Amino acid sequence: MKKLLVPVDGSAASLNAAKAAVALAKLSAGASIHLVHAHEEPIVYGEIAVYVPREKIDAAQRAHSEAILAEAEAAVRESGVPYTRETLVGPIGLTIAQHAERTGCDAIVMGRHGKTTLGDMLVGSVAMKVLHASRLPVMLVR
Repeated sequence: MKKLLVPVDGSAASLNAAKAAVALAKLSAGASIHLVHAHEEPIVYGEIAVYVPREKIDAAQRAHSEAILAEAEAAVRESGVPYTRETLVGPIGLTIAQHAERTGCDAIVMGRHGKTTLGDMLVGSVAMKVLHASRLPVMLVR
């Protein structure tokens, strides 16, 4: 595997996925990692739209995404494995799967965890959506 997409959300599981991707990348000469943070398009309506300009909301979302990417980037940077990083906007699971295929990734390495329903206890809802939407191999990391 030459190019691994690693979605990060700031959770311990996603940082573990970044570390697992580094270990995999080190097994293959010329391998690289593509870190991404995906988020939904912010919904701005009603009084929020009146008092908070769209530009301010976008800036806050960018700052939040950058902070999440920076934490994962630090772990990857120390390894010496080549990497890129990017923020994606859209339906999270589908956006991750489509981006991995569009950018020529060989696999997706991501954290798995569930915080909501009983069905999400084994595999988180975003991880489940990526599994269903992607034609690429998906490695789930605790």
